[in-house]
Amino acid sequence: MEVGFGWWISLRSETRCRVAAYQPGLTVMIIRPFNEDDFADIVDIYAKSKLDELKFEEKDVELIPLIEDQKRLTEFQESDVYVYEENRILGYGALFGSEIRSLFVTPESRGRAVGKHLLEYLISLVEGPVILHVVASNTPAKKLYEKYGFKVVGEFEATYNNVIVHANKMVRT
Repeated sequence: MEVGFGWWISLRSETRCRVAAYQPGLTVMIIRPFNEDDFADIVDIYAKSKLDELKFEEKDVELIPLIEDQKRLTEFQESDVYVYEENRILGYGALFGSEIRSLFVTPESRGRAVGKHLLEYLISLVEGPVILHVVASNTPAKKLYEKYGFKVVGEFEATYNNVIVHANKMVRT
């Protein structure tokens, strides 16, 4: 059960982090900016989670590891990335301007509000409308986004590993 929740300013980096304290003796959750030491964890989370967003597609899709996927690696590198940490990194989100480019949570951490907290944090960093793209068949993710006011405003075709995927553009105003 969550007891306290608030913002914390890192005196070393002057960056805003989100901290939640739980019952005494339990875990403290921190959302903080990504640093280079986190990259191995990010690659691992991506590998465990990327295909889950495509699991409702008609065709099977094979994973391209993040370090081998030039398009997604470039998008990652040019984004502001934040990690969710409870003794270890459980998820991350990437923000580029007003666009949420990625939001991934380890499979074993799903259902524990990790994605919810990351989404809330990313939204809090954007002034004005927030944009994201989601695989059209990924109903669980779309339901989460809709709870936060996102609406589907368009559909388009994208590709992942040479497989055509239908995607939605969602906007929160």
